[in-house]
Amino acid sequence: MILLTPRDKGVDHSPYSVSSSLLMHPTTAESSKTSEDGRSLCSGLKSVVLPKNDLIVAVNWTGVYFVDEQEQVLLELSFPEITAVSRKLQGQSFTLATIKGDEYTFTSNNAEDIRDLVVTFLEIYKVPFSSSAGEESTFLSFRKGDLILLDQETGEQVLNSGWAHGVNERTNQKGDFPVDCVYVLPTMTRPQQDIALVTMTPEQRQESVRVSQVVMVETDDRTKPYTLEEFSYDYFRPPPKHTLSRVMVTKNRGKDKLWSCTREPLKQPLLKKVVSHEELAQDACILPIMKYMGDYPSKRTRSVNELTDQIFEGALKAEPLKDEIYCQIIKQLTDNHVNEEKGWELLWLCTGLFPPSNVLLPHIQRYLQSKKHHPLSGDCMQRVHKALRNGSRKYPPHLVEVEAIQHKTTQIFHKVYFPDDTDEAFEVESSTKAKDFCQNISTRLLLKSPEGFSLFVKISDKVISVPEGDFFFDFVRHLTDWIKKSRPAKDGIVPSLTYQVFFMKKLWTNTVPGKDSFADSIFHYYQELPKYLRGYHKCSREEVFQLAALIYRVKFEDDKSHFPTIPKMLRELVPQDLIRQMSPDDWKRSVVAYFNKQAGKSREEAKLMFLKVIYKWPTFGSAFFEVKQTTEPNYPEILLIAINKHGVSLIDPKSKDILTTHPFTKISNWSSGNTYFHITIGNLVRGSKLLCETSLGYKMDDLLTSYISQMLTTMNKHRSGRGHSK
Repeated sequence: MILLTPRDKGVDHSPYSVSSSLLMHPTTAESSKTSEDGRSLCSGLKSVVLPKNDLIVAVNWTGVYFVDEQEQVLLELSFPEITAVSRKLQGQSFTLATIKGDEYTFTSNNAEDIRDLVVTFLEIYKVPFSSSAGEESTFLSFRKGDLILLDQETGEQVLNSGWAHGVNERTNQKGDFPVDCVYVLPTMTRPQQDIALVTMTPEQRQESVRVSQVVMVETDDRTKPYTLEEFSYDYFRPPPKHTLSRVMVTKNRGKDKLWSCTREPLKQPLLKKVVSHEELAQDACILPIMKYMGDYPSKRTRSVNELTDQIFEGALKAEPLKDEIYCQIIKQLTDNHVNEEKGWELLWLCTGLFPPSNVLLPHIQRYLQSKKHHPLSGDCMQRVHKALRNGSRKYPPHLVEVEAIQHKTTQIFHKVYFPDDTDEAFEVESSTKAKDFCQNISTRLLLKSPEGFSLFVKISDKVISVPEGDFFFDFVRHLTDWIKKSRPAKDGIVPSLTYQVFFMKKLWTNTVPGKDSFADSIFHYYQELPKYLRGYHKCSREEVFQLAALIYRVKFEDDKSHFPTIPKMLRELVPQDLIRQMSPDDWKRSVVAYFNKQAGKSREEAKLMFLKVIYKWPTFGSAFFEVKQTTEPNYPEILLIAINKHGVSLIDPKSKDILTTHPFTKISNWSSGNTYFHITIGNLVRGSKLLCETSLGYKMDDLLTSYISQMLTTMNKHRSGRGHSK
């Protein structure tokens, strides 16, 4: 480090050698118009006065710094910005000229030393940069303003030779270029964008600097928060007329800005189309929005989604209120410096429920763009686009959504359970439909197709399939509300309902064991096993031995140490109605014998072998329902109904014989309630009816509907396919 101080300060100046940093105290600052090397780049300069006369100049490998005695940096010049260093004739002053046309002159007893040090750095750091138009080289093509990066040579080598080799950053081409057509920049890193000023004439540089300053001002103006003022001129109701004195008018002027935040509840909706509709006007109250945001006092403690329900319920039922809610939220966000964040929470929820109309949409987009610095702005914009694509929700935000945004979380992960007792978390958005959710799960689990799979929500004592066209959160919200209504609050306390989400095979129409190994391993085996153990299938004793051995192998693979416990685990190996047909020891001997026949089989191979045995049975892939019937005297009172890809089968629960199977094409009508399931076979007038008592009617109804819907979709595809082939 070199420390140079003016001699008039009474400090001795000792000899030194050039190092990486230089500090000095110039005593006076002057202005100068001359340049030592006479380059045109340094012409047209303007003198610049720094805010202080006495300065410290620091020079290191990055550039030249001017600081005051408190070590505050007043000016910073990197070496690529310095176009010339000149010395006054009397030797006590030196001048720095920059590419922006600025010129700085300093006076010091050590001016010559300072100049030499800066020049040394300028000579060391040289990267070529094209500056003059010149004729294009036949080797490397370049034009004015291009940046050329050297391959091997140093800046000094380039200056001392006629040609150099480098890469044109714009074209990414390599080649030789003439040195006299380029200006060498003193830097070892990529120069800043404004270094391009070096390629301009003095007039062009001054104009560029002036324009850039104007553009910055204009940019600041453009980023001012957008308001609904412009939209309000055509679509808002007129503000109330004031007939009071001038003083009062002045006080009320802010209230005339219907598009701006207010602390007083509106007496009327904002939009003309809502004001003219008396019923809608009553549902367009801004008070819940103000209470949620904290702009209006609310004493009573509320449930998390009570206010959000009040805000969005009306809009989800009446189209005109959707724009009204958007406008009211944006209004309360405008010029609200106290409770703005709560308003953003509402806007985030709103954009996930429904899109604005085509008339309001561009104004919402411009508002969000003007607020792009806000963390939720980009997400709100994406949610609007998804709402436009997927349509509007039917129900207000689910509790999970409200809690998420209140905790500053825009990502909601939902745990999904699988039949093999595993679970995984998946991201669910406000716009996620059940079909999308199933596709995401299917992709994550590497299933070959999501066909036939469904989401199931287990809440209270019910497990209900989610229709693939429903928004996931809409379905859960609707289901939760339905359960709550059926269970009235006790002592004013609403029961809290937790739920679980399952992903399982629902329709087994195209299920073939071995076709999808992951589906077999995670779903098919574990869904078929419980039905087999409950004794719903008709099977031979040999098949039971074989299947028991396979179940054991899935549990323990080749581990024979659990053989002694087989008699105690028969309920996990053998259908419950067959256990008593043999003694525990006989079961054990038979299972072990079949186990030894399957030696060497892996756990996954055992699952597939199990499925291939059951696949041969007509009841494979069935959903079984035990019901009581009194309409058909030829059938037992207690029936086992199996719904599968073949149709609806009636089974004798004792013998397991299939009494009859009604194909889906013969079923003309069905209905269900809390305690019954009715089905009509054949003609609606003359057809036979089967009336069943069951608490699972809703499941039978849904499954039958899904199978018939799938059948009709397949038939339509075949018809359209034949039509195209003709």
